[in-house]
Amino acid sequence: MSDAVATTSPTKRRHPSFWLYELPFSMVLVLTIFGVAYETFSRQPIRQYWEILAPLLVLVCVGAGWHHAHDNAARWRLILSQALHWLAFIIVINLMLLPTVQRNFSANAAGLAIFTLLSLGTFTAGLHIPSWQVCLLGLIMALGIPAIAWVENSALFFLLMTAGVLGIAVVLWWHWHERRA
Repeated sequence: MSDAVATTSPTKRRHPSFWLYELPFSMVLVLTIFGVAYETFSRQPIRQYWEILAPLLVLVCVGAGWHHAHDNAARWRLILSQALHWLAFIIVINLMLLPTVQRNFSANAAGLAIFTLLSLGTFTAGLHIPSWQVCLLGLIMALGIPAIAWVENSALFFLLMTAGVLGIAVVLWWHWHERRA
């Protein structure tokens, strides 16, 4: 009877821990997309946002690679390598956001370039840890680059389609409302 309890108990704990383990990856993806979208649509660089996101990326990557580091030296090497890895990317992002460099980029191009750098940084961090979740996050971010560019280029089309659908809905509602009265 104690064997049955022991075998069922670990399976119950796996599901919440799986979702809790995947939560930071999803959070980083959402925060990165939000930052790119905000920077693109506000047409202003948000340097502080990326500088706050970098330590979060360090924490996510260190957390993902922690179980591969078996002793204190390996853990410190993991922390130091991830901190330096993301520091290098933040320096490059800050260089891209310099006013002299910004004159050569549109806000859309700068946002996509930063997103590209973050996806590359995430993928390479996942290779070094090694963590398939971090690599997958980098790949998903990379696939988001052409999607964001397409949405930006198609924004007018979406606006017109939405206005058309809303117009048809208003006319149908008006017609339905008139028939009932």
